[in-house]
Amino acid sequence: MQVILLEKIQKLGDLGDLANVKAGYARNFLIPRSKVKPATKTNLAKFKLIKAELQASEAKILKNAQVIESKMTGTVCTIQANAGEEGKLFGSINTSDIQISLAASGFEVEKRNINMPETIHHTGKYEISVDLHTDITVSIKVVIEGFQEA
Repeated sequence: MQVILLEKIQKLGDLGDLANVKAGYARNFLIPRSKVKPATKTNLAKFKLIKAELQASEAKILKNAQVIESKMTGTVCTIQANAGEEGKLFGSINTSDIQISLAASGFEVEKRNINMPETIHHTGKYEISVDLHTDITVSIKVVIEGFQEA
C-alpha cells in the first residue's frame, strides 16, 4: 500500500515522502496514529496544501527536542535499590525506574524512548540512550546505588 508520510518515520522516510508499506501496518498502526495518509489523488492534492504547515510543525518539534537534548546532556540519574553485600540487586532496574528518575530531574520521557540493552541487576554506573526525536538521541549516565535493609 502506498502512503504519504505526515511526519518523519525511521526506516520509512521524511515528511511528504511516498512510501510502500504493508497494508496491515498502514491500516492498524500508521493511519490510526495520524502518521500517514493513503496515497490517493485527493489526499495528494490536500497534502500539497498543508505541507508547509506540517513542515513548520515538524521544525518546531525538532527545535524543542534540541533544547531538551542540550539540557539533558550530561545528566546523571541516581537510583537507590535494595542490594546484597556483593552489589547484586534484589530485583532489577528497568525503563520504568529510569523514567521515574528522569521525571524527578525534570525530564518527561516515555518509556519506549529509553533504550536499554537489558535490565540492570547489579549496582554500578551504566550508559543509557534516550530517543528524543527520530534524529536526536542523547546518552545519559545511570548510577545504581545499593542499600541494605537492617
